[in-house]
Amino acid sequence: MSDAPERVKLSKEEKDRRFQAELMPVLDPLYNFAYRLTLDEDDANDLVQETYLKAYRFFEYFEPGTNAKAWLFRILKNSFINDFRKKSKQPAKVDYSEVEGYYNPDEVEGDADTGASSSDLRQQSTRDLIGDEVASALNSLPVDFRTVIILCDLEGFTYEEMAKVLDIPIGTVRSRLHRARNFLKDKLEKYATSMGYGNDAVDSAVDAADKDEDDE
Repeated sequence: MSDAPERVKLSKEEKDRRFQAELMPVLDPLYNFAYRLTLDEDDANDLVQETYLKAYRFFEYFEPGTNAKAWLFRILKNSFINDFRKKSKQPAKVDYSEVEGYYNPDEVEGDADTGASSSDLRQQSTRDLIGDEVASALNSLPVDFRTVIILCDLEGFTYEEMAKVLDIPIGTVRSRLHRARNFLKDKLEKYATSMGYGNDAVDSAVDAADKDEDDE
């Protein structure tokens, strides 16, 4: 038997209403994930737009009450692998008009005189989330290891959710996350020493993170 979700026919009005309510609140973490994968603001914007285009196209297959964030992250991850990671040239631009009203709604409130774009604000919030040294170390990891750190330690996904997003077994998730944290630990040891912390502090942080996940 196939595990593929069944399509539920929706009117355009109902589809638009549910799409806006269930998927658009995930925009900021989705952009942050895209930026961490691509390390480029334009590519991240393209990847998010493409993700929402695909999500809208296949929204009738999304099961209400399930994890919308995990669903979108999985679409974005697949788009990154299929359409971005394998291309040496800049990816083709998607038609922004197709997602107008979903990706960048006009109802955003704020000071119009600031001149700060929403993408600039999202990028700044990502930088504020973790220090520059930690961000640099994270960005230097191979993308597969960077991804599990992002999903688990920044976005709070469980092992089960990560396995679905990445299409890998839970055992592989655990192994990859442990290796990723050790890679990150090695890169941060010099920084920790410069900040007055011994290497044992970095070791303890990594061990504690691993223990917290094992206790779930």
